[in-house]
Amino acid sequence: MNKFLSFFAMMLIASTLMAQTITLTFTGRDANNNYCQLDSVRIINQTRGWQENIIWPDTCLTMQVETSIDDYIGVSEFALSQNNPNPFNGTTEAGLILPESGDVLMQIVDINGRLIAENTNYLQAGSNIFRIQISNAGVYFLTAHQNNLTSTIKMVSNGGGAVNSVEYVGIKTMTQTTSQTTRQTKSGVKGSTTNPFSIGDQFEYVGYASINEVPVESQHVQQSPNVSQIVTLQFVAAEPVDGQPCPGVATLTDIDDNVYNTVQIGQQCWMRENLKTTRYADGTSIALGSGTSTSVAYRYYPNNSNGNVATYGYLYNWPAVMNNSASSAGNPSGVQGVCPTGWHIPSDSEWTQLTDYVKNQSQYVSQGCSGTDDENHTYCIAKALASKIGWNNSAVDYTPGNNVSTNNTAVFGAAPAGICYGQYTLFGNGAALWSSTMFSNVEAYYRILNYNSTDVYRYHNFKYMGYSVRCVKN
Repeated sequence: MNKFLSFFAMMLIASTLMAQTITLTFTGRDANNNYCQLDSVRIINQTRGWQENIIWPDTCLTMQVETSIDDYIGVSEFALSQNNPNPFNGTTEAGLILPESGDVLMQIVDINGRLIAENTNYLQAGSNIFRIQISNAGVYFLTAHQNNLTSTIKMVSNGGGAVNSVEYVGIKTMTQTTSQTTRQTKSGVKGSTTNPFSIGDQFEYVGYASINEVPVESQHVQQSPNVSQIVTLQFVAAEPVDGQPCPGVATLTDIDDNVYNTVQIGQQCWMRENLKTTRYADGTSIALGSGTSTSVAYRYYPNNSNGNVATYGYLYNWPAVMNNSASSAGNPSGVQGVCPTGWHIPSDSEWTQLTDYVKNQSQYVSQGCSGTDDENHTYCIAKALASKIGWNNSAVDYTPGNNVSTNNTAVFGAAPAGICYGQYTLFGNGAALWSSTMFSNVEAYYRILNYNSTDVYRYHNFKYMGYSVRCVKN
């Protein structure tokens, strides 16, 4: 009878152990180490040859272990994950997996065993996050206690915390905003798999998220999980893509509520249309000009027609462009001028950065076109930067006015708004665009594309001239 009871007890223990599960909880961090929402996670068991995908709002995958009793000795779902970052400056965070709801005591002790912070909370089963602050540099130990269960991690502090504390945060995901990261609390949503899993299996995890409105893939994590844990998936900054809207800034709006598309070209983010504001960002109006001036700010209708503004924007003299700012040749220029907040007037060197970049990308250079570049001419790229509308016809190959359907491969969309200097000219023939860089007391640099030339020209002209404006993101 005793043998039977012993055998029954052994079987009961074995069945309990054989039913044990491991839960992987996934979180994401962006290039700035802020949490970001995971759209999905791919979990690959490389040993067994299967994979599972969990999709937001699922954040966890629960696997039932198939192995012997010996493999389970010492394995518990109650576990702290290593704090991140570690070492840390002032503040760090750690996760705690709880198999059962209940009171949890968190304690921080220094290397000499002195208690420096503690906190008790009633926590729900699942993945819980704690924020730790430590004021002095040194080695510390964080321990979680629940009933007769404990889990401890070692932390290295560089000091800098406002206080010594361990604060319960909750279960967190992150949503990116323009100025800050907003934490949201949710109960852990779990997926599960019926695929076989044993301790020692090799896994790979890959996360997918949208950062600054760009889909990105995380760095791949490989490990052999043997306890429930929180897995952090790291995302690097999304690389901008030429010809696409700027990451996180697909459009911008000026003070008149005009909305402009943006375009990424190399490392620069440009407005894709000409500026058409009637006011500066502070609300000051820009007078509609009927004459010229080198000191009074004026805007002009392209070809003296209000109906052209929607497509071509306004023409502005240099005083209007600069809004009393000093000339700048810097890159970036630092001159907001007439641009919306967060944007600036491109300097002469920023224009050169654009034309040099475009010229060095074979997809933007008209094939079969030739010419010798110098500081005032960049040959064979006018079509790449010119819009597909408004250009007068040209019989000259590789020019904006020749076969306009092949224009605008760089998606810059320079429109032939013409110029104004007391009279209106070049409408349909030329796109002239101001820079923030002065050539002399009476002249400033600009760029111009012509309907019958392959070049982008770098010239300087009188500040009273009315040209188009494009802005660059700060």
